[in-house]
Amino acid sequence: MDIEKYITSGILELYVAGTLSEQENLEVVALAAEHPEIKKEIESIEASILALSKATSPKRSANKGFNDIQNRIQNATKVIPITKKDTNWSSYLGWAAAIILAVGFDYMYKQNNALKSEINIASQNNELLEQQIEDANSSLEKSQELLTTIRDKDIQVVALGGQAVSPTSYAKAYWNKREQKVFIDAQGLPEPPDGMVYQVWSLKLDPLTPTSMGLLEGFITDENKVFALANPNASEAFGITLEPAGGSKSPNLEQLYTLGAVSS
Repeated sequence: MDIEKYITSGILELYVAGTLSEQENLEVVALAAEHPEIKKEIESIEASILALSKATSPKRSANKGFNDIQNRIQNATKVIPITKKDTNWSSYLGWAAAIILAVGFDYMYKQNNALKSEINIASQNNELLEQQIEDANSSLEKSQELLTTIRDKDIQVVALGGQAVSPTSYAKAYWNKREQKVFIDAQGLPEPPDGMVYQVWSLKLDPLTPTSMGLLEGFITDENKVFALANPNASEAFGITLEPAGGSKSPNLEQLYTLGAVSS
């Protein structure tokens, strides 16, 4: 048991103030008997309350009180019985208990706020962990889907070589005609500049007819740089251009990064 934490919890002040339940009082008494530090703290609290009560109690000069009584006796036409008024200790103890309770409640309020803060931090950490797990699962599913596609006997692999604007760039297209789906492995492309995005095109060569297959969104943050796109087209070639964010209706051939023909 953390004795210091128990002493600073405020429960001993409530015990001295007499606001605990019978069961709680018994627990405090038992702990005080077992731990001298707790007993000493209780005695210290009781002494503080007594000192506070004495410091705030009204004082009267003894001589003035005697003279006042003597004058009353001499000047009175009839004897007035004089009774000594008991000090209202319960009133002082009540104020002292109120002060102690205020201190205790302030401590518990701060502890409660600290606990809420810890709970919020734990909740945020859990949400982050759940997102990481979700991302990992998504990445795993994507990898498994890619492996399944690559291993399919009907898959057609199209190598896309670098063009004039970026000769060192390269990519691969894994085309499953039956499922009308293409996986673009864009690991060989440089990161696009701000405000720009890669766009993939299905091409008919005679005459040259480009059809947009989609954008490689989230290129920078995608770890494996593999993107799944639908392709219901009778493609004869695939090309990747760099376009303004949001994509273009027709490809900017001056920004053609990779190009590859589908083998017949």
